[in-house]
Amino acid sequence: MKVTKIFAVIAASLALFSCAKKDQSSKTVKIGIAKIVQHPALDAVEKGVIDVVNENGFNAEYDLQNANGDVNTAAQIALKYKDERVNVAVGIATPVALALATSIKDIPIVFGTVTDPVGAGLVSSVDRGENNVCGMSDAIPSEKHIALFKKIAGLKTLGYIYTSNEANSLSALEQVKNGCKESGLELVTQAITNSSEVQAAAKAIVDRVDGIYLTTDNTVFSALSSLVQVFGQAKKPIFSADVTGAEAGGCLMASGFNYYKAGRATGEMVVQILKGAKPADLPVRFMTETSDSDLLFDLDVAAACGITIPQNLLDSANEIIQNGKLTKK
Repeated sequence: MKVTKIFAVIAASLALFSCAKKDQSSKTVKIGIAKIVQHPALDAVEKGVIDVVNENGFNAEYDLQNANGDVNTAAQIALKYKDERVNVAVGIATPVALALATSIKDIPIVFGTVTDPVGAGLVSSVDRGENNVCGMSDAIPSEKHIALFKKIAGLKTLGYIYTSNEANSLSALEQVKNGCKESGLELVTQAITNSSEVQAAAKAIVDRVDGIYLTTDNTVFSALSSLVQVFGQAKKPIFSADVTGAEAGGCLMASGFNYYKAGRATGEMVVQILKGAKPADLPVRFMTETSDSDLLFDLDVAAACGITIPQNLLDSANEIIQNGKLTKK
């Protein structure tokens, strides 16, 4: 009799637990995800965030927005998320993250792929979030990239196109200057303000440099095909710090972290917040593991530019383009 009562109590407890779990999972959370422009890298970040949230069992409704490279549109998106009272607002790239942080003070904000969150004013320290803001950084080792590019392509002059009205790009410019100084390269720069200027900037710079280096400048990458066309015709190499964008072909080499994995890292922070964590308690996330990065070589571009890639580097690459075909190891 006593045993029967004990099992009855256990059964009742399990039923209550099951109902509570069901109620938690059935609760809809609204997540706003905004990116500055649409291109493969930022699309991969967006997908990574969504996949992680879904995998963690949340019944999520997503409001996906694209600012189309316009800071005023980014500000309007921020106000939209504020009015709709999203549970978490995700800003992919510096201009969108800044727009969200400026307009929203009482809703958690998670930034993704911001190169210098401290310099941009999103946080005071990478050791913790700032009030309702936290996120992940896509800082890259530009100095090492430039040294490797010089070694492979035999450069003396390096070109660099940057967006003059983006904090992310200005921060990256300083790293490129340092990299050129360390490698003994002459740096030739060209500033732009929007993606429609990329082709003209490429034409203005191509005859003055031996090759061009691209950091994770979203405005430049949204018009990457036009830059690839200009440098391809001149048979001059491109080093991209965004592997995702380089997978379409046209860049001699690309080295950088995997943007889908970066999206998943951002999504993990969103999940922590949905489970009760405070943004101010979460440090800035960096992609520092070897498994986070990819290395790509385009042998078609190498042949066109008369460049031979050392075998040891080819062996270490996990993506190779040859005869127009991309192979991933």
